[in-house]
Amino acid sequence: MHRLLVPSELLECDSVTLPRDAAHHLKVVRPRPDEPVELFDGAGKSRIYRCGASPSAPLSAAGLPSEVPPPPVELTLFACVTKGSRWDWTIEKATELGVTRIVPVISDRSIVRIARDERGAKCDRWRRIAEDAARQSDAKWLPEILPAVDFRESLALVKNCVCFVGALVDPPPEPLLDAIRRRCAGEAHGPFGLYVGPEGDFTPEELSSLLEIATPASFGPTVLRAETAAIFGLSVLAAACRS
Repeated sequence: MHRLLVPSELLECDSVTLPRDAAHHLKVVRPRPDEPVELFDGAGKSRIYRCGASPSAPLSAAGLPSEVPPPPVELTLFACVTKGSRWDWTIEKATELGVTRIVPVISDRSIVRIARDERGAKCDRWRRIAEDAARQSDAKWLPEILPAVDFRESLALVKNCVCFVGALVDPPPEPLLDAIRRRCAGEAHGPFGLYVGPEGDFTPEELSSLLEIATPASFGPTVLRAETAAIFGLSVLAAACRS
């Protein structure tokens, strides 16, 4: 079934004329007359409609709105922005895994640099990627995606959650799952966070600041790319904290 993101208020209407972006998407997929389409608002609410005689015709409600509560545990991904399609892939997969919030970070060794006056436009594009991922994966909730922040700005947000960071320290840290189980005892409702560094790793000063407020963990015996580490870590964290 085709899924389209729309403003929440439209889901209260029995007959809906789609906004421009949703109407364009529906036109591209060429639905048959009377074919069911799910409209959702990215905040838990959805409703089934049926297509009209043409793609531009209003949709008719085929049932009442339904609502899914937010995820029981908040998960925030703090991730240093990686190059090109790798970052797009990270946003897409994090959305599919049900992350609550994505905080893009620019650290001292980040290869990608984003001027402050460009961060709003970049964020809009990242939100569209998340919307596409939610539509295709049947996700009812969209993650909050913040404009990119500098590393030091991210630390204030890290303090608001139980955060785990993939880091090489001496002595070696415990495996991520063990670290989660130890830290989460008695804190099953979070919120939780995962912090992944850039391709060039954190500077010693950054890592020192981060380890004052976050728990180091091992992501396994091999060196993972930044985008692989993000999705691996989110998968483990989501499975452990939502079980």
